[in-house]
Amino acid sequence: MKHTRTSWLAAAGLAAVAAALWSSRRGSYRLSGRVVLITGGSRGLGLVLARQAVAEGARVAICARDADELERARQELAADGAEVLALARDLTSETEVRTLVAEVKQAFGPVDVLINNAGIITGGPLEHMEERDYQESMNTHFWAPLHAMHAVLPDMMSRREGRIVNVASLGGKVAVPHMAPYCASKFALVGLSEGFRSEMLRYGVHVTTVCPGLMRTGSARQAVVKGQHEKEFGWFMIADSLPGLTVSAEYAARSIWNACRRGDAELILGLPAKLLSLAHGLAPGTTINALSWINRALPDHAGDLGNVRQRGYQSESDVTRSWLTALTRKAEKQNNELGNHPAYPA
Repeated sequence: MKHTRTSWLAAAGLAAVAAALWSSRRGSYRLSGRVVLITGGSRGLGLVLARQAVAEGARVAICARDADELERARQELAADGAEVLALARDLTSETEVRTLVAEVKQAFGPVDVLINNAGIITGGPLEHMEERDYQESMNTHFWAPLHAMHAVLPDMMSRREGRIVNVASLGGKVAVPHMAPYCASKFALVGLSEGFRSEMLRYGVHVTTVCPGLMRTGSARQAVVKGQHEKEFGWFMIADSLPGLTVSAEYAARSIWNACRRGDAELILGLPAKLLSLAHGLAPGTTINALSWINRALPDHAGDLGNVRQRGYQSESDVTRSWLTALTRKAEKQNNELGNHPAYPA
């Protein structure tokens, strides 16, 4: 019996190693010389993705709304002579997305790889979520990627080659409490991305849907919070900082590029995200009912004051400035997330 148990443990260990090696394989698609467009590329995960693409010799275009953030990112990326284009655009405007793609094509040539990474987060109890919150999330997570895909696909289809990566979320697989607008829009993006993949493969265009769990990108203080602002931001900031619950932005970016090179259909990032997605797939009703119990532990609604929208950096407390959030604060400094907002005391 003991020998059998040891054999099973050894087999499980070998299977885990084999799975890790399989998931980390790079694939044959090379980024060197490719034209890569990354939305939301001025900070956070987008900036880390851009760094890795530049390191492999890609010509990289990044876009975002904040011109100052973009310029800081461009200077960093181009410091060693890389070809980098930074364009300030409102991605929720179809016209601006199409002019963006046209300018990238004029400067570098047709887009080979599109990374739809731009995103926003609005967190808080359902009682405080208004139509505006849903509209903004849908504009950013559904319509902006759709417009970008429509803009790059004609060239990809004519070449019969291309890569599109849509950065969705675990929240696009499982609706987590206090993030209804975010999850609804990410569910829409997952459906859009999967639909495009099934119809674009015949043209040699590989569409990859990425569903990360929590990542230490440093973006937490950019989130919009409603309800009991300090408590709401507190649980989000701490959860976003815990090593066992989160993955680093660098690991996430490497995994995304590997999935892109391989042309994978889907990438779920982080063991907790994989387990929750699996549980939801096997028993969706039970999983959502279990999440309802987690919801009871989260901050309650807060009357009219809870309807006020505040950024995370406006909702700080002693807890969010403590050692519990050290990893996220480190990522903020590394990934151009502080901007003009007040930094933490040294």
